[in-house]
Amino acid sequence: SGKQEPTRPTMRQQEDRALLPTTAAAGPDAAAASGPSGRLRTAGLVAAWYASNIGVLLLNKYLLSVYGFRYPVFLTACHMSASALLSSVFAAATTSSSASRRPLSRGQAARVAVLGAVFCGSVVAGNVSLRYLPVSFNQAVGATTPFFTALIAYAVAGRREARATYAALLPVVAGVVIATGGEPSFHLFGFIMCVGATAGRALKTVLQGILLSSEEEKLNSMDLLRYMAPVAVVLLVPATLTMEPDALGAAAALAREDPSFVWLLLGNSSLAYLVNLTNFLVTKHTSPLTLQVLGNAKGAVAVVVSILIFKNPVTVMGMLGYGVTIAGVVLYGEAKKRSK
Repeated sequence: SGKQEPTRPTMRQQEDRALLPTTAAAGPDAAAASGPSGRLRTAGLVAAWYASNIGVLLLNKYLLSVYGFRYPVFLTACHMSASALLSSVFAAATTSSSASRRPLSRGQAARVAVLGAVFCGSVVAGNVSLRYLPVSFNQAVGATTPFFTALIAYAVAGRREARATYAALLPVVAGVVIATGGEPSFHLFGFIMCVGATAGRALKTVLQGILLSSEEEKLNSMDLLRYMAPVAVVLLVPATLTMEPDALGAAAALAREDPSFVWLLLGNSSLAYLVNLTNFLVTKHTSPLTLQVLGNAKGAVAVVVSILIFKNPVTVMGMLGYGVTIAGVVLYGEAKKRSK
């Protein structure tokens, strides 16, 4: 026929793509953002991404620690319910062809269910950790995601990185060790939950690269959320009834005593969805390198804002440790780029 068959990506290339923050590719939209209107739109999306991401983090901390609503599993169920509803609305509003809305195959559904369970567990663990740890320390531990991603990729998929890449992970871990020693509000259970949440996010990334590796099975991040969120709700409803049987009664009582609680809960749940939506849109309109830089800066902004709002005590050693971790993450990204 004279047509050249497209080259199928190798498993290594598929996994590398899956290690990006979302499965949306930065392509023509990123190039279109070079004009004045495009730059303005991108700046607005980045601002919305920062606001929603930092906002949901601070609201989670406020509800679970300051306000006194100590039900992280129930709160996560609210987040996932909102994500399931709003992602379906988004898909209906933006998808025109029936082919692109075809249901998942049985194999796809099983793989998405596994990813949904891992995703659900990591979010619950992250919310539990916010009950016990300040946001600043939570973000420092969360910055070690590349370390767990490399570790799990080797353990699960046998994937090896270059020596320089592994060397760059040393300051990532060393920074958290330093920050832990200098954290005046350290709580062992909260720390374990935070590490578990970070490892869970890394595990989801690796499994996503393995389970949804073929071109036919790949899903962008919003479609994946649309399928994972209902799975998470199905898991979280019985978990809430078992682990937090009085959560619904407590929520109803708080709603009667303070009507603003309802708006806090609704706003918090909606923000949880907007985090994923804005992340997806920012990824479409920027390059992976820009996204990585923005992600590192976002963590630092979240730390500063949380300290200003909650006034949690910080030490020079704690901030030094966080700085070392972020430097390690930057080095890791550079080493990954050079190894390719």
